[in-house]
Amino acid sequence: MEPKKNPKADLNKRSVLFFQIGMIVMLFITWQAIEWKTYDKSLIDIGSLNLEDEDEEEIPITEFIPPPPPPPPPPPAPEIIEVVEDDEEIEETIIESTETSQFEEIVEIETIEEAIEEIADVPFAVIENVPIFPGCENMKNNQQRKDCMSEKIDAFVRRNFNSDLANDLGLSGRQRISVMFKIDTKGNVVDVLARAPHPRLESEAKKVISGLPKMTPGKQRGKAVNVTYSLPILFQVEN
Repeated sequence: MEPKKNPKADLNKRSVLFFQIGMIVMLFITWQAIEWKTYDKSLIDIGSLNLEDEDEEEIPITEFIPPPPPPPPPPPAPEIIEVVEDDEEIEETIIESTETSQFEEIVEIETIEEAIEEIADVPFAVIENVPIFPGCENMKNNQQRKDCMSEKIDAFVRRNFNSDLANDLGLSGRQRISVMFKIDTKGNVVDVLARAPHPRLESEAKKVISGLPKMTPGKQRGKAVNVTYSLPILFQVEN
């Protein structure tokens, strides 16, 4: 018996292929439908600027008004002329002459003494012309004379101060004596003050400083002045 259909026309052999193709096409259509977007054209503003409808600005015409003229000055006050009767007596002001006559006695005026400016005590650190210690006359400038004077005073104190006195008083360790004195306008050492751990040390320091030699007085603005000088005396007591 012969088959009624041509075996080549049998579609069942390729049904799986057609099914797969159909699924692919449906998935593609579904994906396109999901991704498809639409917009409301009424919300899109595509307006354009119309310059023809712009209003023309009207510039007002201003009028220059000149300022009013200043008011005229007031008329001068009329001069009051006082009429004096001939019978009324008027007192006249008599101007006396300041010239002296040959008969007037001339009184001599006493000489007016000029006020002398007093300069207060000047510290040694700021004096313009430092006092000159004997032996420092050949120093060239003020700073060298200061250094020379300090060295001479230190050497004088070390040579004459009795440092064994502190040991006799029962003191020990490092001792400090603060001394202050003044070099007056004649170069003498005056007003010696001392502060020490013991009154006998103070007396010893005053005695030594009072024995300093006479110096050339210091000067401030060209005048001799009192110069104050501070000196610490330091020594170590060894038992």
